[in-house]
Amino acid sequence: MDDSLKQALIDRFRGYLDMAQDGEEPPDDPGETADLFSILVEVAALRGEVRTESRLVKEALEQFRGVFDTLQASQATLQRELDRARTEMRDQAQSALRPLLLDVIDLRDRLVAALTLSAAAAGPRWRDRLWRRDRSGVAAWQEGLRMTLRRLNQILLDRRVVATQLAGSPFDPRLARAVGTAADSAVAEGTVIEEVRAGFLWGDQVLRTAEVIVSKGDAGKGDR
Repeated sequence: MDDSLKQALIDRFRGYLDMAQDGEEPPDDPGETADLFSILVEVAALRGEVRTESRLVKEALEQFRGVFDTLQASQATLQRELDRARTEMRDQAQSALRPLLLDVIDLRDRLVAALTLSAAAAGPRWRDRLWRRDRSGVAAWQEGLRMTLRRLNQILLDRRVVATQLAGSPFDPRLARAVGTAADSAVAEGTVIEEVRAGFLWGDQVLRTAEVIVSKGDAGKGDR
């Protein structure tokens, strides 16, 4: 029972006592008494309902908390599975693409070698007479090779494949394989002097290691 209702009952009781002391008959209002009793009953019932609703809300919150924890754990598990599936798909795609990229690089090597040989043989005219071709035909053939080479370089670049540029850098066994040594007093020992075969990086991975010539001390000067 709240304080306001208690105070109202006390005031009514005090008024009743005052009227009885003065000799007056207190008003007989059974309807009013019944209304007061009904209010008390309703208040008591309302308190019971509030307690019941509070208990139900508490139980529902606990259930929701359990469901939320379960959903959160399930989401974390699902995210891990998705990450694992993405990693596996990426690895499978790279495994399938790797030999194709190596084939493109091999074709590029052949084009570079063909251009190098054609440039070295551009001076003598006996080849033109042997093939019965004029100089413009050879130039057109070389330009065609260059266009194809540029196209292959762009294909590799679009797939994040770039050639290593190791000449002048310290030898790194992760990126290159030494196929020979040479004395060179102009650079420090262990420096890459020449790339015999270019290496390639695929993103942050080594797609193909380079084959290089590495400088050594003056003791082996002239050896190779």
